Amino acid sequence: MSYKQERITPYGNGQEKSKQVETMFDNIAHSYDLLNHRLSFGIDFLWRKTAIKQLMPYKPKAVLDIATGTGDFAIMSAERLRPERVVGIDISEGMMRIGAEKVKAAGLDGVISFKKEDCEHMSYADNTFDAITTAFGIRNFQNLDACLKEMCRVLRKGGQLSILELSRPMRFPMKQLFWIYSHTLLPIYGKLVSRDNEAYKYLISTIESFPQGEEMVEIFKKAGFSEAKFKRLTFGICTCYFAIK
Repeated sequence: MSYKQERITPYGNGQEKSKQVETMFDNIAHSYDLLNHRLSFGIDFLWRKTAIKQLMPYKPKAVLDIATGTGDFAIMSAERLRPERVVGIDISEGMMRIGAEKVKAAGLDGVISFKKEDCEHMSYADNTFDAITTAFGIRNFQNLDACLKEMCRVLRKGGQLSILELSRPMRFPMKQLFWIYSHTLLPIYGKLVSRDNEAYKYLISTIESFPQGEEMVEIFKKAGFSEAKFKRLTFGICTCYFAIK
């Protein structure tokens, strides 16, 4: 099945989406953390805590962080879950270079490693990981169904998937306020700080077109997960998903 956000690309230059997304994140890597925290008013840290909390009862030993970016989710997983290892994968080497510096500064380079991988075609064997995390990355996938099936494949039986994704508030007045914020302040400030004219326009387009809530739960089940649920956070600006293989 094809989803609307899969047809939205950052630059519209004819390259496949994954290559354009890689270029975009390489371009904004220098400013990504600053923008992420400022544009969410720091709430993104609390969202990650919520997603990690879902995994704590399961005590995963091997964690895969997909679309790891600069490693914030991987670092929090290592600190709070205490696994034996965390592997962060991404298509943007620019983002992961910054992540590796943060991991070393935190003294976690013995636990966390990074590798360039495309989620749609991962090199890991079946049943490799106990848990998978990803924050604000799945709407950038070139083929959502294929990537979720790959996640299911590399998870062991009973393994858990904990995902954060930005979403559209559904109720008044947050729905209207979010539209105003996302179409004025966010793209203007994002352009000024990141120096990429298109990146934050693309961000908003993918949020607005990405399936959410009950629709995503059905997509997880179609990919092979036996259970799936979701919880809206901060008036629906973000959604936390949890699934079990």
